Amino acid sequence: MTDLFDDPLGFLSGLVLKLPALLLAVTVHELAHALVADRLGDSTARRLGRITLNPLPHIDPLGALAFVLAGFGWAKPVPVNPQNLRHPVRDMAWVAVAGPVSNFVVAFVALV
Repeated sequence: MTDLFDDPLGFLSGLVLKLPALLLAVTVHELAHALVADRLGDSTARRLGRITLNPLPHIDPLGALAFVLAGFGWAKPVPVNPQNLRHPVRDMAWVAVAGPVSNFVVAFVALV
């Protein structure tokens, strides 16, 4: 936050570089949760239009504002109904791990 007042131009140029990364990371992360839940039997995210590469359904306005002002943020969680999953406990673990794994995959692809 102090960067905004100390060096506004540097803050804005950094933000221009960080926003596309945020949009990509948030979108792929939430999409991974939604796709795994859908594959394992819960179509809640599909019915709500959350299986998309469009970042708008995934962005939480307060989380995006926190990212801009504080350097960290969050997205809207993908709704998952464990009762729709075939093996609720095991499948919820797969749904949960899908997001972070997708972030590692995106980071690796960007590194390569």
